[in-house]
Amino acid sequence: MKMFFTVLLCTLFLSSCKDDDVTPTPDTIDVVGLTYSTSTKDFKTTDATIIEALESAGPIRIVTQVNHRANALAVDKELDSTKVIIFGNPTLGTPLMQANPLVGLDLPQKLFIWKDAKDSTRVGFNNVSYLKSRHGLQGVDALNTIHTALTNFVNTVGNGSFIPNNADSISKGEGIITKTSTQNFDETYATLVAAIKGNKNLKLIAEVDHQANAASVDLELTPIRLIIFGNPNLGTPLMQNAQTTGIDLPQKFLVWEDTDGNVMVSYNDPSFLKDRHKITNNDEVLQTITGALNQLSDIAIGN
Repeated sequence: MKMFFTVLLCTLFLSSCKDDDVTPTPDTIDVVGLTYSTSTKDFKTTDATIIEALESAGPIRIVTQVNHRANALAVDKELDSTKVIIFGNPTLGTPLMQANPLVGLDLPQKLFIWKDAKDSTRVGFNNVSYLKSRHGLQGVDALNTIHTALTNFVNTVGNGSFIPNNADSISKGEGIITKTSTQNFDETYATLVAAIKGNKNLKLIAEVDHQANAASVDLELTPIRLIIFGNPNLGTPLMQNAQTTGIDLPQKFLVWEDTDGNVMVSYNDPSFLKDRHKITNNDEVLQTITGALNQLSDIAIGN
């Protein structure tokens, strides 16, 4: 079976896939920067097929898989099948972070799988239009390869039709809160990890050392590390209201150092996620998340 996917992916990666070739269906989901397709398989088979495809794709490594529905059930909440697979290839991701370290907040890449209210299984990803607009990326060759790769992975289960919601409306740095630390990089990072681990309501899910990953493929990068963590009691209500929010969950902190040695902590502003996914009737939850992220980041920077 793995040989089948290896041959399939080699064939797909040699083919070209442009946004102009896709045909929208009437049943569209309007989320800025989200490209998605409808799977021809059920949720479980879609998930298994994509996992096998990723595992067969050479330099790609799956960082973590987050089953939002299982996490919701663990706290006695209901949610349709919803999952995000986080994976990366530092050969492609590093050039983006060399152009703008803040891209590390949206890396590694994500494939988002969800079964909607109509029992249709969808597979989506943050498209290169989103990365270009949000991080001011222009002329980075890796973006074309990333687009083709993401599209081809979805094509292992998709119906061949994509909805490519563009992100022209997003400005550079939109929805990103950044604070400057009074501590050095290692102290800032360790303080933040300890604060997350010390909070009984939070679960540390994964840590990604972008700089070390870059070095593993003989590329240079300033210190950049990503912390992925979550609280399904707070995240689940957002997905119950707007299921696509799951592509931006769990929460993330990016600790990074610029070329002048300044250390920063960055994260997604919950109000940006509210607007992007059109979340309604969850202002209290969003305020709680906003307060928690603000408090954790203040601890990390030494305030």
